[in-house]
Amino acid sequence: MNKYILAFALLSNLSFTISCSERQKDNQVTEHSPNNFLQDKKFLEKFDPNLVELSTDDNQAKILVSPKYQGKVFTSTAAGENGESFGWINYKAFEGPLDKHMNAYGGESRLWLGPEGNKYSLYFEPGKKMVFENWHTPAAIDHEPWEKTKSAPREIAMIKSTSITNYQGTEFKLQLQRTVALLEKEEILKNIALTADVSAIKMIGYTTINSIQNTGDFPWTPETGAPCLWVLDMFRPSAKTTIVLPLKPNDTKEGLTTNYFGEIPEERIAITDNYLFLKADGQSRGKVGVSPERGLPMAASYDHLNKLLTITTFNISSELPYLNQEWNTDADPFKGDAVNAYNDGPLEDGSQMGPFYELESVSPGAFLSPGQSMEHFHNVYHFTGDENALDEITRQLLGITIAEINEVFGND
Repeated sequence: MNKYILAFALLSNLSFTISCSERQKDNQVTEHSPNNFLQDKKFLEKFDPNLVELSTDDNQAKILVSPKYQGKVFTSTAAGENGESFGWINYKAFEGPLDKHMNAYGGESRLWLGPEGNKYSLYFEPGKKMVFENWHTPAAIDHEPWEKTKSAPREIAMIKSTSITNYQGTEFKLQLQRTVALLEKEEILKNIALTADVSAIKMIGYTTINSIQNTGDFPWTPETGAPCLWVLDMFRPSAKTTIVLPLKPNDTKEGLTTNYFGEIPEERIAITDNYLFLKADGQSRGKVGVSPERGLPMAASYDHLNKLLTITTFNISSELPYLNQEWNTDADPFKGDAVNAYNDGPLEDGSQMGPFYELESVSPGAFLSPGQSMEHFHNVYHFTGDENALDEITRQLLGITIAEINEVFGND
């Protein structure tokens, strides 16, 4: 890992994304939503009249946040109301009855809780077999509204109090808090210590602070199980989008999981000592995971068609236990991923929710005493512009060139 990656690993409280305003005809994008920020805004306002728009002083960088829809950042743009909309929104999920398993509204930043699987799962009732029919997303992070506690031109804070029972029958009383803050250009550059020439770049960046508090009357321990915070970002794919996960150097696959939905075809994944690459075209389901011992506090993607760089950053505490999310009660429940990435694709019956792809980060287990809280930072930035200018950014922050990223899956 070169010196830039090692330096950037210290910047655990931010993230990055880049995009351009026009999509080419061969893009693989969702048919369910437009590619324009204003159109997405008008659609969302039909279902959430209190949708919150945060804007920078120049009115170019914008994000849409919804307390009604669990504090999601639905989408963003770097070019005003008529600019490209970066988040993936599942238009068809907003109408009709609630789905008993999951209401997949989409959004480029949402907060979930884990663990999804293992013997302390929050998604299966005690004693139920871990199969899809019995899988249910907790209501507080699926379809119940949250309360707005603070709103300013560039910041919003939201809370949700709830109780959730895990697979062992432990009932957790908890309060979730989420603060989203939109950053001005100068704040972005300062936060990521970016010195590359960005005069030809449009950008947007926002931070999210996600916290969980034990509001019950007993401590959360390895015996009771504990929740964890889980942030998932859903973005629009293209035929030439590549996910890049920087790794701590190792010439083995130690600390990497690549078979969540079966082994990923070799033409869709590549692993080097320092990086894991995944093709993100929304055409084949595949998920990867990186352990806290192997992961660095960042994940990225580059869309060569749209000259779009996406980098998310977050905090990793490798000395603390992370929770196994697999639908498996036999595996070690306290040995799990800190970083995940997912590429959507058709199911066996040909149906498909997306297409989209995800960059995800997970907190350690929240082993909290009554009244205690834990925070997890996850931040997203978008930049769009000339590919040579974007190359300066990838060199400085990722330690890799645009050409090297494009070469992995023949996107050059």
